[in-house]
Amino acid sequence: GFSNSLRHYKDMLLLRPAFFTSAALSIALWPQWMKILWAPIVDASYIQWIGRRKCWLLLLQSFMGSMMIFMAKNIDDWLPETGKPNLKMLTTIIFIINILSATQDIVVDGWALTMLKKKNVSYCSTCNIIGIITGMFVSSICFVLLVSEDFSNKYFQITPGAGGLITIKTFIYTWGIFILIITLLIGVFKKEKNVKLEENYVKLNVVQNYKLLWKILKLSRVRILAVALITMRIGYISMENTVSNLKLIDAGISKDDMMMVGVLNYAISLSTPFFTSKYITSSKPMSYYLKIMPFKLLWAITYAALIYLTPNLIRKNEVIDVPIYYYVILGSIIFINEIMSVLMMLLVFSLFCRISDPRFGGTYMTLFNTLYFLGYLVSNTVVLKLIAIFTFSECSNEMNNNCSTADLKNLCKTIEGNCEVYIDGYYTIIVLNMVIGFIWYIVFRKTLIEYESLNQSQWLINVKQYKTTKLNDNRSISL
Repeated sequence: GFSNSLRHYKDMLLLRPAFFTSAALSIALWPQWMKILWAPIVDASYIQWIGRRKCWLLLLQSFMGSMMIFMAKNIDDWLPETGKPNLKMLTTIIFIINILSATQDIVVDGWALTMLKKKNVSYCSTCNIIGIITGMFVSSICFVLLVSEDFSNKYFQITPGAGGLITIKTFIYTWGIFILIITLLIGVFKKEKNVKLEENYVKLNVVQNYKLLWKILKLSRVRILAVALITMRIGYISMENTVSNLKLIDAGISKDDMMMVGVLNYAISLSTPFFTSKYITSSKPMSYYLKIMPFKLLWAITYAALIYLTPNLIRKNEVIDVPIYYYVILGSIIFINEIMSVLMMLLVFSLFCRISDPRFGGTYMTLFNTLYFLGYLVSNTVVLKLIAIFTFSECSNEMNNNCSTADLKNLCKTIEGNCEVYIDGYYTIIVLNMVIGFIWYIVFRKTLIEYESLNQSQWLINVKQYKTTKLNDNRSISL
């Protein structure tokens, strides 16, 4: 979240956009898609007397807090208001912090499966989503709002030139200290139960854990579920990527107002789990998911219609004047869309918690989470490319110039023309996505309903264990 928010912070410092798009943002995403590569190591390696998950959590959060304090002390030098930023150090620190964060996800997901009672294991999805949303809200929205001088001047009447409510250095330093304090409290007060006392406890080494991962991937139902997870968001991805917000900004809605819309989104996201626990903890999470999906797909029409009508609704005599009723309509559409999005995510994560083997929870949960978020990355990337392909423009002063490249756009400007869009690919892709979404619904509906009815044992790998020594607690696994 923090590295993503730096894209907004660059507007205040006039930094090069290339860094934030190709470096900071991309590096922030890499560990989240790649963490499955080292999840078996985390599952297999631990210090017994501290705790299987606790030892990793204390180590990771200590490093994370220390890295943030180190970053805070040097951020003014690396990110000066004038002069060239130290891109090498910024990208390195962000990359390290995100690796630590991704590894922490593995640990927390695995611990949640053994920390909660079996009857409450579905609540781990609620805890997961609330944690993700809270972290993203604090590190992105709160960061930009607190540090932005323009926002402070507009909403808090602070003297121009005085900066934001706090500095970026103070923000990073505060959260670095906070992480270290939380880590200390966990180390002192939170005990982890002895894994050897768990039912069907087995001990795998690193190599055996990688074999286990391969065995999981070879399960036919896991392969089918993987395809479903990677493709399930194609139908409504256009409402969840940045394109919709950019279309509203292009129409005349200010960035500050869109930031406040972001605050509304997070408020809805945080409150949704508390009112939907009945469905999240049910034995049929995917049945509820499938009931919501047709409404989610059709809601794209409402979203697209508002974006299409926005220029006419907020302009009077070519002057932008956003009426109150527009914000009411926008807020209502976003409210309903956000509730559906969060609830659907919670239901999918609830399925993950139900079918994952607690003995190897880090590997199982990380695999399913990686597939789900990989689906977002693939869908979002493909949709953005398709929108560009299906958007057609032409130069107002030269009919033969289709403005398809940067050179052609510059050529149009040199003859005092404008590249005018006559077919907007956004609306074409909205319809295409919706059609694909309904096809996905027809193809996977029966399969997902069947999968949620399966006993957890039908998702587990059969491991044969035998004693290698006279000690009962030293066992090897033959996969």
